[in-house]
Amino acid sequence: MNIPLREYWRLLSRYLVSQRTAALWMALLLLGNTAIGLATPQVERRFIDAALAGASQPLLARLAVAVLVVALARQGLSVLATYWAQRVAWTATNALRLDLAAHIVRLDLYFHKVRTPGELIERIDGDVSALLGFFSDFVVEVLGNLLLLVGILVTILIEDVVLGVLFAVFALLSIVFLSWIQRFAPPHWRAAREQFARYFGFVGETLTAAEDIRSCGAVEHALRRSLLHLRRWRPVQLRASLWGSVWMVGIAVFTVGEVLIRGIGGPMVLNGAMSLGTLYMLARYLGLLVWGPLSNLQSKVEDLQHAQASIVRVQELLDTTSALTEGAVALPSGAPAVSYDRVSFAYQADDLEAVTSDGFVLHDLSFHLGAGRVLGLLGRTGSGKTTVARLLFRFYDPQQGTIRLGDVDLRECKLDALRARIGLVTQDVQLLNASLRDNLTFFDPQVSDDDLLATLRALGLAQWVERLPAGLDTLISGETLSAGEAQLVALARVFLKDPDLVILDEASSRLDPATEILLGQALDALLEGRSAVIIAHRLATVERADDILILERGRSIEHGSRLDLAADPRSTFARLLRTRARGAGIEEVLA
Repeated sequence: MNIPLREYWRLLSRYLVSQRTAALWMALLLLGNTAIGLATPQVERRFIDAALAGASQPLLARLAVAVLVVALARQGLSVLATYWAQRVAWTATNALRLDLAAHIVRLDLYFHKVRTPGELIERIDGDVSALLGFFSDFVVEVLGNLLLLVGILVTILIEDVVLGVLFAVFALLSIVFLSWIQRFAPPHWRAAREQFARYFGFVGETLTAAEDIRSCGAVEHALRRSLLHLRRWRPVQLRASLWGSVWMVGIAVFTVGEVLIRGIGGPMVLNGAMSLGTLYMLARYLGLLVWGPLSNLQSKVEDLQHAQASIVRVQELLDTTSALTEGAVALPSGAPAVSYDRVSFAYQADDLEAVTSDGFVLHDLSFHLGAGRVLGLLGRTGSGKTTVARLLFRFYDPQQGTIRLGDVDLRECKLDALRARIGLVTQDVQLLNASLRDNLTFFDPQVSDDDLLATLRALGLAQWVERLPAGLDTLISGETLSAGEAQLVALARVFLKDPDLVILDEASSRLDPATEILLGQALDALLEGRSAVIIAHRLATVERADDILILERGRSIEHGSRLDLAADPRSTFARLLRTRARGAGIEEVLA
């Protein structure tokens, strides 16, 4: 896998161009730190040689202060460089995370059906985190370490040609050796990360199902599975850690270099051909060489390998396009009419000719709902009721037929504008671990507390809010509210959205009688002047409907005015009304 150089520069420039000043500071600090690192052994050599030569106390004091100042300056520059590097890196990667998250949210549900949330989290966070070092200091560190390497070799070459050549050969062989030994580690780290993901995926499933696990007596089984995951993880992690211990190889390389310097430089010091300070300087340069350019360059090569894989995955995700085309038509305001014209739909339909009749969820479905009217949608589980709602939101496009709001084909509508016109309340309400205000407004600061309280009063929740310890600022979640209260919060969201078309997907199925009365009162206000589709499993839910549509296996078996169908003893709807008195449900009657 080789990525063209322009791909690296395109990613760098895209997310660093807005941080030109910060990136410049980072580069200057890193290069300044490199220059001071190159000068430090020279100052230390002067101090040692001056001390051995019997220099005056003031001179030694000045040299000692110089050594201290250089050391402090290098540490200070290192801290500042690290700060700016991390600032640049986190700003860039957070921007990339936002772009990826926004892109994924806009993709159609076909994309999401074949990918788990865990996989997408890994793509948004895991792959981007692997690019942290790439954004922070990759280019500057590589250039800086190359300059430091050249500077060390040139300095030693000036001191002694033979030692300079030996250092150059030593550096070259060390780079080759470290590159060779490092290539064995990545496969083991990949295997360790895969096992890591499996284990924590299991932990997440177990915690989510903790109540069911306890009630079914499956705790021992869950613990055994956890132990099995850990047993598989341990040897893989151990191999990765051992192969990844390049610092041990660095110690060996440093030791070899120390032996060479002391073996060659020691006799030269004894013969007077080299000062002790020079020998110390060479030893310090060796340390800088091994733990500076050699190890850092190898580390950056490893970072580049990780970044290369992550860049490919990130780019693949950004290049993924939605199956839904963006329209350009804006819907006129007001309650729209809804028309389905010979609509057929299958969830897995890349090759429409390969889809059998059983593969379609909706078959040649046609109906018309007048503007401002309410449609009651009935049918057994799996009859296609929820699919009708999903197509109205344009989460999917039908393979055959046309859906219109008013006179506008949904395929021609702007997606964001379309979905802003439609409100949805489902059985499963998603609550955020945030304040009640943020749960209602989705963090929109433009919604005032007065609007919120007016909505809650309309829902009969004003007293409930007053009883909360912090009112609208009270933290709530799916565990702190009852199912009925959560449903009313969802309905309040729709009130605030003020849509022209409302879809209720069995919104009253989980409510107690008292809360259902509140919901009924709120629905009367919400449905007034709006078009609506009420998906129901109970007949009481559709008492507000003007029209009734009954589905069976994706086909319309009855459609008409609710009053007319109720008055016709031969209609399926009338039969449902008669059997309701005997306690039979829709599922039983339509079976």
